[in-house]
Amino acid sequence: MRTLGKQRSPRSTRRWRGWLTQIVAIVSLSLMACQAPLMGVDGTPYRFTEPSRDGIGKVYQGREIAQVMGHEGAYWLERPSRELQEQPQRLVDLLRLPTDAQVAEIGAGTGYISARLAAQVPEGVVWAVDIQPEMVEFLHQRRVEDGVSNLHPVLGTATDPQLAPNSLDMVLMVDAYHELEYPYEVMTHAIAALKPGGQLVLAEYRAENPLILIKRLHKMSEAQVKREITPLGLDWLKTDESLPQQHLLFFEKRTGAALEVTREATPAVADNAVELTSQVSPDLVKTEGLGV
Repeated sequence: MRTLGKQRSPRSTRRWRGWLTQIVAIVSLSLMACQAPLMGVDGTPYRFTEPSRDGIGKVYQGREIAQVMGHEGAYWLERPSRELQEQPQRLVDLLRLPTDAQVAEIGAGTGYISARLAAQVPEGVVWAVDIQPEMVEFLHQRRVEDGVSNLHPVLGTATDPQLAPNSLDMVLMVDAYHELEYPYEVMTHAIAALKPGGQLVLAEYRAENPLILIKRLHKMSEAQVKREITPLGLDWLKTDESLPQQHLLFFEKRTGAALEVTREATPAVADNAVELTSQVSPDLVKTEGLGV
C-alpha cells in the first residue's frame, strides 16, 4: 500500500516534540506570571533602582512608583480649574452608586472627591482614607464645616488603609494609586475590604496621551493598571474614557477572592483628627487647606 505524505524520522519527531515542550513551558510561565506578582529574593514584589526625577526608585510590575504629593500641595487638589479639567461630579456620577452604598476613597486628601461621594450616598457611608495626619485634619474640617455627617476620616498607614473586611461596596482611588509606596500590600487590604462582587475603581491620568501635561510617573496606561490589579483577585469590567484627561477603570472582586485579614467590625475612624488640630499650623490650614 502506498503511504501518503512523508513520514517523519525519529530524529525529526524528537526535535518537534522538543519544540512543543518549550512552547508549552513558555505559555505556562506566562500564565503563572499573570496570576500573581513576581516576588524577589527578599520576598517582596519590588525591585530598586536609581530614582528618577519624580520617582522614589522603587519599581513594581515594571513601573517606578511616583513621589507622593505632600500636604503642602493641598491647594492643588482644591484648585478652581480642577472642575473644568477633570469634571469631578461627572466622575462620581459614572460610579452609579446606590444611595445606601458603603464606599471608601483611599488617598482622599482634602476630601475634594469624598465630599461629592458622601452627597451621592446620603443613606450610606464614605470612609475617607489618607496616611498624612495633616490631610486627615483637612478631612475633619470639611466634615464639620460642610455638615457632611456620613463622611468619616480614616488615618491609614503606608501598607494598610484600615478598612473592615467584606464591608464595602466600592473602593475608589482618584489620581492616587500611582503614588502608593506599597501598592501590593495596600491593594491586598483594599480587596479584602470589598464585599463579594464589590468594585475597585481607579481614576488615573491617561499615559497614552502625551498631550495631557502631567508628569510621566503621575500617569498610567490602561494596560499597566490591568497588569497590576487583575492578578490580585479582581476581574476587569470596563474602562470609561469619557472624562477629559483621566480614564476610569472598573474591577470586580472575584468570588472566593476574600483574603485573610483580621480587622475590627467597623473601620478605624480617625477620631484623633480633633486632636491633630493642635499639631497643624494655623497658617497651613488657612493657606493650603480648604480656604477657611
